[in-house]
Amino acid sequence: MKDPHNKALGIGTRLVGAGRRSAWTGTADHPGAVVNPPVYRASTHLYPDMAALRAHPANVDGLFYYGRRGAPTQWALAEALTALEPGAEGTVLYPSGVAAIMGALLAVLRPGDVLLMTDNAYEPSRAMGRGLLRDFGVETRWFDPLDAAAFEAAICPRTKAVLLESPGSLTMEVCDVPAFAALAHAHGLTVLLDNTWASPLGFPALQMGADIAVMSLTKHVGGHSDAMMGSASAGPAWHRRLRLRAQGLGQVTSPDDASLMLRGLRTMALRLAQETASALAIAEWLSARPEVARVLCPMLQGSPGHALWQRDFSGGCGLFSFVLKGGTSAARDALIDALKLFGIGFSWGGFESLATPVDPAAIRTASVWPLPGADPDDRFAVRLSIGLEDPADLIADLERGLAVWGAAA
Repeated sequence: MKDPHNKALGIGTRLVGAGRRSAWTGTADHPGAVVNPPVYRASTHLYPDMAALRAHPANVDGLFYYGRRGAPTQWALAEALTALEPGAEGTVLYPSGVAAIMGALLAVLRPGDVLLMTDNAYEPSRAMGRGLLRDFGVETRWFDPLDAAAFEAAICPRTKAVLLESPGSLTMEVCDVPAFAALAHAHGLTVLLDNTWASPLGFPALQMGADIAVMSLTKHVGGHSDAMMGSASAGPAWHRRLRLRAQGLGQVTSPDDASLMLRGLRTMALRLAQETASALAIAEWLSARPEVARVLCPMLQGSPGHALWQRDFSGGCGLFSFVLKGGTSAARDALIDALKLFGIGFSWGGFESLATPVDPAAIRTASVWPLPGADPDDRFAVRLSIGLEDPADLIADLERGLAVWGAAA
């Protein structure tokens, strides 16, 4: 493909062509000889002579230097991800999603700074605020992702950045990213967004006001539950700083894992479309069940956050939660144990469906659980990651689980 960065092309066309430079898919004699960039396993990169070594540009992306700087396999993935993120100048790869979040934060923050973090953030992100960032002299303060006024009131002279996550990966609150970003920028803050749920296919983070868009590639991009990686994409103001900080921290991604991510990327739009359609069908079914108090799925009409999702998002994914009416923790465990087609595991975005318990009350700082307006007895939730199984089969499996829950509750 001549120009996979051409925004006039459809997303599926760009997914197929991005990162496939002919120089990376062949030889000098036969450029573009193969479809996929080969896996370059190399710690050492060689120069033909001393003149070539001395003439090598200092720290330029996409040039052989040393294995820690990557090779065509990793460069192809980074370039492909950049092509999918409107407004991005480049993308930095990290060995996991958590490494991407921390790497981005360490590029932005300095000792004495204050970070504002959304209260519905991924628990490992919250752990950074309580632990590593605090050890480095950064103070983290949490805010309600649905209260822009409280967010602005929390900004102080030492505040330097805000970390958003929308929807939150447990309780699915959708924050008004453009509004929060506008407030943050008015106070000179840098906006980071964990955009793993929607990916740039469903939410153009930089166009919506984020300065740095972070993803766990482990989820939708990989899609096959067999590799871990993270990314941070940014415009000219931040890309170089992200890259230099990642180099300083010695962040390295495996070429084998990068190859798996490239493979997953090509079919990502198809998988997301199927998982989204299945998730919506299952969410609609759950919303009519007498055992269910509330379905937390922004794609579902009437669900919290649906209006913002309709306004700002062009796609979704298979991840959502539902809250049971009353019951006990033991009854919820019995429900999950009764499921035959759902695995029990903490990841999501793979081809297989997963179910896990959701108990956010203990990790809330600036907001409450159960959510406002909910019956306080309706506090036991289940998070589902819907994969590529037939949705009718998954519904039958959930019906069996709800029957067990009813008997145990």
